[in-house]
Amino acid sequence: MTAVQGLSVDVPMPDGVADAYVAYPDDGAAHPGVLLYMDAFGLRPALSAIVDRIAEHGYTVLAPNLLYRHGRAPVVELPEFIDFAERPDLFGKIMPLVHGLTPEITVRDAGAYLDWLSAFEHTAAGPVATTGYCMGGRQALRTAAAYPYRVAAAAGFHTGGLITDGPDSPHLQVGTITAELYFGHADQDHSMNADQIEAFDKALAEAGVRHRTEVYVGAHHGYTQSDTSVYNAEATERHFRELFALLDRNLRAPE
Repeated sequence: MTAVQGLSVDVPMPDGVADAYVAYPDDGAAHPGVLLYMDAFGLRPALSAIVDRIAEHGYTVLAPNLLYRHGRAPVVELPEFIDFAERPDLFGKIMPLVHGLTPEITVRDAGAYLDWLSAFEHTAAGPVATTGYCMGGRQALRTAAAYPYRVAAAAGFHTGGLITDGPDSPHLQVGTITAELYFGHADQDHSMNADQIEAFDKALAEAGVRHRTEVYVGAHHGYTQSDTSVYNAEATERHFRELFALLDRNLRAPE
């Protein structure tokens, strides 16, 4: 297992400063970059553990606090263990902040995150990848669409809201994507049902986007988050296998 160095950093942004966590292999070399978009619960030990795991595989990974406009993480006080039975009260505090992340803000912020990651001394030159969890999957998709020549791969896991009735629905923005995509859906996810998954696949296929989507049977929305009551260890390991394969295909030079 590769030793990892993790740091808390500040990323200059158009609207202030975003606190973030970055991790990279502690071997003195530069490694391909990965921009990781958080779930709604934000930066915390469970998310940092995912960042570290990806870094161990040979990548420099940046996870910014997307809600930096409302303060440093944790923006909302979180219990040590998040029981989804108590989720309505917690989400009542979080979701108004999340809804403020408009597509325009997402794209503008993404440019600053990509600039910082590319300039970081432990990031290798060349395209990067982006991955996201829950709401973060939408950010990953929009980043790949807005910066097609900077993003070589993008992934989303238990991501809802990819299909909406609005003109800015994420599935309507995929025509510019040149990255390879992978989405791991949860079959117990009311925010991304079977009809929506089918519509999302159709949009990607019609746009000619290289992609694969899979449904993880028995998994719930949030299945990768180890500090929640919906954590699914088997689905999480599957997600790491698929994510690493995607990153390796698109960010590593052939040997």
